[in-house]
Amino acid sequence: MSEIKKEINLDNKLSEFECICRNNSLKVTPQRIAVYKALISMDTHPTAEQVYQMVRDEISNISLDTVNRTLHTLSGIGAAFIVEGTGQPRRFDGGLEDHQHFLCIKCGEVIDFHHEPFDNIDIPDKLKGRFKVLRKTVYLEGLCGMCSHIENNSSKRNPSN
Repeated sequence: MSEIKKEINLDNKLSEFECICRNNSLKVTPQRIAVYKALISMDTHPTAEQVYQMVRDEISNISLDTVNRTLHTLSGIGAAFIVEGTGQPRRFDGGLEDHQHFLCIKCGEVIDFHHEPFDNIDIPDKLKGRFKVLRKTVYLEGLCGMCSHIENNSSKRNPSN
């Protein structure tokens, strides 16, 4: 993606973020903007610590607690998601477009993918009247290509495993 397109995309996401904040009666503060920008600029699913390290370059006196609380606030208003199932520490996702996650149980990498049929999962009738479903997610676990390759090569060398 060209630098101009990235900049326009960032501006669009920041405008959407400001609207989400205002619609949820939250002030658009420099700290919230910095945390959100850091989150959406990463290609990974960062921990609060990783976002904190990035934001600290811009706001030197921000605390890890402020970053962590801000990430949870963003999740609460739908501006970010907590990637469930990855264990501790919690990982965050700033990608709001429809997508699913694959977790490599060996190296811990979380990979985004999109499979359209997963977008339209039906809510079971047992839940419809009793709960308000806010988000439907699909989360898969297994071995990524690299870990699978390493495991296959290891078992070839050590046939007793």
